[in-house]
Amino acid sequence: MFEKILIANRGEIALRIQRACRELDIKTVVVYSEADRNAKYVRLADEAVCIGPAAARDSYLSMPALISAAEVTDAEAIHPGYGFLAENADFAERVEKSGFVFIGPRPDTIRMMGDKVSAKQAMIEAGVPVVPGSPGALPDDPEEIQRVARDIGYPVIVKAAGGGGGRGMRVVYTEAALLNAVSMTRTEAGAAFGNPEVYMEKFLENPRHIEIQVLADGGRNAVWLGERDCSMQRRHQKVIEEAPAPGIARRLIERIGERCADACRKMGYRGAGTFEFLYENGEFFFIEMNTRIQVEHTVTEMVTGVDLVVQQILIAAGEKFTLRQRDVQFRGHAIECRINAEDPFKFIPSPGKITNWHTPGGPGVRMDSHVFSGYTVPPNYDSMIAKLITYGDTRRQAIARMEIALSEMVVEGIQTNIPLHRELMRDGHFVEGGTSIHYLEHKLSQRP
Repeated sequence: MFEKILIANRGEIALRIQRACRELDIKTVVVYSEADRNAKYVRLADEAVCIGPAAARDSYLSMPALISAAEVTDAEAIHPGYGFLAENADFAERVEKSGFVFIGPRPDTIRMMGDKVSAKQAMIEAGVPVVPGSPGALPDDPEEIQRVARDIGYPVIVKAAGGGGGRGMRVVYTEAALLNAVSMTRTEAGAAFGNPEVYMEKFLENPRHIEIQVLADGGRNAVWLGERDCSMQRRHQKVIEEAPAPGIARRLIERIGERCADACRKMGYRGAGTFEFLYENGEFFFIEMNTRIQVEHTVTEMVTGVDLVVQQILIAAGEKFTLRQRDVQFRGHAIECRINAEDPFKFIPSPGKITNWHTPGGPGVRMDSHVFSGYTVPPNYDSMIAKLITYGDTRRQAIARMEIALSEMVVEGIQTNIPLHRELMRDGHFVEGGTSIHYLEHKLSQRP
């Protein structure tokens, strides 16, 4: 087992990883930018290293600064968390070439799954269903592009091969708009991701976003840990996640879960990962794989009792992976609300000093947050400041507990999206379950 791990991230995930390390009696090194100097996890760390100014490109995205911090503190492994460099194959490669263990998949796996075209091909070979689309990157020939779109059938969606996070994609409803959309997406993809390749898929009109959590040891041992419904989204950004997904037959979940675990075995996948699908009319269609821990891993932990971050560390350390599919038991229901520092309905970021912070409690309530009274939310990073999770024997109980927890939570000094979450917990369509990925956008567009 490792004696010391460097946490190459910030915010609530840095604290989450730190807690897992402390449970395993592993010392932690926390890196921080000048904007995060007073963060809770910095104070709790065994060692803390300032790696640069507030701008992420000069601190959390600086590979030399992170590697240097690991070297001067004699860390043995680096945990990337999520976001920043977590799915950067070059970073994983540099970590390993520098003599450290990267707590995540092998660099070649990250590279393969980070390219949406090669990821899709890998899933086809593994027997995982994919969205109908182009066999690879779109060619330069305009007539061939139009032929591919006709074969798929409109509407289609043009996506950046190296994209993610809801960026680098355009929906096209007519042939007249196709070539311009391809050209614009290529330009954006080249600028944002350094890869101008794009591909095309059938645009599903009213799907749900369902994902399957997996753990694998890099060999033949792989398990799936149930599904999450992440359909409550705004501009492709998740707002609420839950497990299990309401209204989907277990036999369908089990079938797709087994295929995901089998794909991990065929790839030699190592660590935690998530297969993301669109689900419509009883069918699953693979869209991408996230080769890291997810923001919403908490709801899976609540319904399975498996600590996913601890498992990541154990697998990376080469500990024997003893978890088997028969050991994974699903109980109850869990919901996560992402608490963001922003206007609840205009979504304008609201950084600043939190003058009063009170978190809820009670049965089945979990709060993952690095925030405290007097903490200043910096304007430099993502606006998420907390994750509020509730668990219940039934979905109705989890919703009721979430509604109570949200009513108890106090955040003063800045704006948050708590009012939006409270409204959604009383929304009839959400309470019924099974809303599509477009539901929240439509609901918000109807506001006066």
